[in-house]
Amino acid sequence: MAFPKIGNMAPAFSLPDQDGNKVSLKDFKGNKNVLVYFYPKANTPGCTVQACGIRDSKAAFAKSKTVVLGVSPDPVKRLQSFIEKQDLNFTLLSDEDHAVADKYGAWGPKKFMGREFDGILRTSFLVGKDGRLKHVFDKFKTKSHDSDVLAWIKENL
Repeated sequence: MAFPKIGNMAPAFSLPDQDGNKVSLKDFKGNKNVLVYFYPKANTPGCTVQACGIRDSKAAFAKSKTVVLGVSPDPVKRLQSFIEKQDLNFTLLSDEDHAVADKYGAWGPKKFMGREFDGILRTSFLVGKDGRLKHVFDKFKTKSHDSDVLAWIKENL
């Protein structure tokens, strides 16, 4: 599946957050950029490194008027555990049926330890205040994800 086209309106969604409350992309339109980042599974090594980098960069994201939404196929209960365990300070969303990941082209074939299966493709999408897709981050290291995104925002928005 292909990513949505840069410059087009980002695919709309409403998903439950770690507390079970519905969060919609449209909630931020007009006043915040939104980093929608898809990650495979809460409390796994790579996902924890990525999430903690975002956590530690909260002030820089706030300064750039960007809110972060982490999306995974984990159930709400697991998201709450991830937030508590890692002291995360941003919203996580549950996409258990991976419908939103499908819309964004962030679900597809993967290989791990010689096995092929469908799952989350670690990808991030920057949505501008106008609701349009500004950039797709699909090649990055989990350790530098937050700084890569912030550098792009600083240079381009």
